[in-house]
Amino acid sequence: MAPFNLKKAIKYPLSCDQPFERLPELAYNLWWAWHPEAQNLFHDLDSEHWQHHRNPVKLLRERQKNLPSLGRQPAFVAWYQEMLQRLDNDLDTSKHWFARTYPQQRDALVAYFSPEFGLHECLPIYSGGLGVLAGDHVKTASDLGLPLVGVGLLYKNGYFTQRLDTQGRQHAVYPHLNFEELPVLPVLDKKGNRMTIAIELAERTVQAQIWLVLAGSVKLVLLDTDLASNTPKDRQLTGQLYGGDREMRLAQEIIMGIGGVRALRALEIAPKVWHLNEGHVAFLCFERMREWVEQKKMYFAQACEAVAMNTVFTTHTPVPAGNETFALPLMQKYFHGFCSALKINLPSLLELGLQTEAGGWKYFSMTVMALRLSRASNGVSLLHGQVSREMWQHLWPGVPQNEIPITAITNGVHADTWTSPPMAEIYDQYLGRNWRSRLAHPSFWSKVEKIPNEILWQARFEAKTKLIAFVRAHLAGRYRRQSASAVRIKTAENLLDPNVLTIGFARRFATYKRADLIFRDLARLEKIINHSQRPVQIIFAGKAHPRDVKGQKILQRVFRMTQRKNLFGKVILIEDYDLNAGRLLVQGVDLWLNNPRRPLEASGTSGQKVPMNGGLNLSILDGWWEEGYNGKNGWKFGKQMNYENEAQQDAEDAADLYRVLETRVIPLYYARDRNGLPQRWLQKAKASMASLIPQFNTNTMVEAYIENLYLPGALRGENFKQRAFEDAEVFKRLLRAHWPLFHFIAVEKQRSSKRQTEIIARIYLGELAADWVEVEYVQDRRPPRALRLHKSHGDGVFEYRAKLGDALAGQARLRLIPNAALFVQPHEAGLIIWS
Repeated sequence: MAPFNLKKAIKYPLSCDQPFERLPELAYNLWWAWHPEAQNLFHDLDSEHWQHHRNPVKLLRERQKNLPSLGRQPAFVAWYQEMLQRLDNDLDTSKHWFARTYPQQRDALVAYFSPEFGLHECLPIYSGGLGVLAGDHVKTASDLGLPLVGVGLLYKNGYFTQRLDTQGRQHAVYPHLNFEELPVLPVLDKKGNRMTIAIELAERTVQAQIWLVLAGSVKLVLLDTDLASNTPKDRQLTGQLYGGDREMRLAQEIIMGIGGVRALRALEIAPKVWHLNEGHVAFLCFERMREWVEQKKMYFAQACEAVAMNTVFTTHTPVPAGNETFALPLMQKYFHGFCSALKINLPSLLELGLQTEAGGWKYFSMTVMALRLSRASNGVSLLHGQVSREMWQHLWPGVPQNEIPITAITNGVHADTWTSPPMAEIYDQYLGRNWRSRLAHPSFWSKVEKIPNEILWQARFEAKTKLIAFVRAHLAGRYRRQSASAVRIKTAENLLDPNVLTIGFARRFATYKRADLIFRDLARLEKIINHSQRPVQIIFAGKAHPRDVKGQKILQRVFRMTQRKNLFGKVILIEDYDLNAGRLLVQGVDLWLNNPRRPLEASGTSGQKVPMNGGLNLSILDGWWEEGYNGKNGWKFGKQMNYENEAQQDAEDAADLYRVLETRVIPLYYARDRNGLPQRWLQKAKASMASLIPQFNTNTMVEAYIENLYLPGALRGENFKQRAFEDAEVFKRLLRAHWPLFHFIAVEKQRSSKRQTEIIARIYLGELAADWVEVEYVQDRRPPRALRLHKSHGDGVFEYRAKLGDALAGQARLRLIPNAALFVQPHEAGLIIWS
């Protein structure tokens, strides 16, 4: 049978006459989402339609009648042809960074599973930071030429549209997306029918249709259960992002994980690495285990090893309560039948994710399962990696916290998506047109000093003016919807001033993000806002989850603050925060405010977008800012510590926020030279750009994933297939059988010279070979020092020795662990004995 040809399975539902017959290719490939010059084509086709919908597929369906006149304009036709040539160049990855850097790994395909993807506002299958990060990851994979396929769900109702009433109460309105009007393509099978796959859910089978989203050279494989062959209830399973009850959530994650693997198999896509972007997608491991058991005749423990070898897991959540969990009765309902395929009983499967609360209640944790079924795990900032190692240390009993196998790769942002066109032009002129390929080079970004301050300030002013125009139109629209008076609607036209220091705060309204912290001392804030010579204005945006009552109350409080007499028109809350509003905010504000309750911000990426546009950050030292702040590139407030008392933390953080604003930020902004330029502010902005852009962009981030996680994972997977790791599970089984007998018989210290001490350990290993284990000398804050096998005393007793300098021979302990050479992670067997 001929192999499945995915390219032939793509049929564009739209067609255009010459010379624009390839225009649907541009419309259906979200490559245009991070190439503003390509968006100009659609803007010129119908500017009003584009401004309202920002959706080229819908535009072509409804305004294609304008094309003939544009076909008679040589400049437009030439621009269209240039965009096609640039798209073709980007789709040919043979000359991209990845192919040049790793020519032998060009087939190391990564399957990137994520519950949401934030590529563009016209495709609302994202809710916040996780989805925006996934979208930036995908775009960067295309830019670098990394072979990657995304996998997720195509939500019929997307994420909710936020509407605020006159009291500031949030109302969630779920749109009904018409996929025919979106840049998504149905996949057709060899007979020309829409391709579907089947997923077993409890006692029933659900069909899911396969859709494709094109993002440059990357394809997203998305599943949708809204099919006539499914029951009305099952048609709703892919309705809402993070919607429904716990059972619907479980069903969604089964479809995403198990169904996602089956969709890739149906498309004959064979990944070398499997990346779990958060625990929601971790059921893909179950399906891959089933494949190993059924197709390779492995038993369950071997299949676990096979899956873990090339699985990468990224955790984004710094608190246990934020990690996805399911009750055991619900897991039993949905997986008792699945166990027969794995030839195991239910407890063996559930043990992979079993967690126990202090009170004894047990449940299944998706994060625990993901950690146990991956050989590479990471947090999303250095601090979050540390927090994660502490949070999950109990999964590796006896292992020191700093050795828990959870590393960190700090999040970044996609430069072309978030940099305003005027700023991109400045980089082209003063840094060179190759600046996009030099994003990860710190020395290159010192060139921002060449940008004249007056040029940078003018670009900043233009971006702020554009933001204010957007906010005014947005508020006027809200007032009209609320049937406000003509006078009230008229006031929206004059709100905010582009000459005033403008602060932005936009993010999910979760309680730990403390959106209302700045309102703690209203008298002091009103004095800051209304200063006669140095006024300040603040723009807020963000959604609270429909079931997050506390978050909605914070949102409502912020709204009420905007209605106060002394704050009205100077403190603004815009509704329905999306990617378009986010772009305008990070491009236009002078200062980005971030005040999470440390250490609960895993990374945060909103503030990383501001330096690319010449803005500055004021933040708690949490997430990315703890490693980004250097004293010269922005401001910090609050203490670099974790509090036990939240009320005390809030009070101290708020007081310090006011202090930094009053004494450092505001005076610097309003200190002008004879030409009206804030020279020292702009120098600080350049210091921010030079130090933060090369560190916190997705080129830097994805290159770190490739080097540290993806390529090692691909190699492990290939080695396993070639049977180099076939004994991993056997080693563990033998070690666990013998381990209860192992013990230290004696540990001695002997002075071997004036400056050296010899450590001698005699250990009983029974019948196991001595090279199966290692003995290490462990001292606080120092790397472990191995003792060498000296001799055998017979009867299973072995002697290990090491000579140490006096500086190393202080208080310490010896430990016995499996030989690290036998495994990928030194502690993956979970076996350790301390002297």
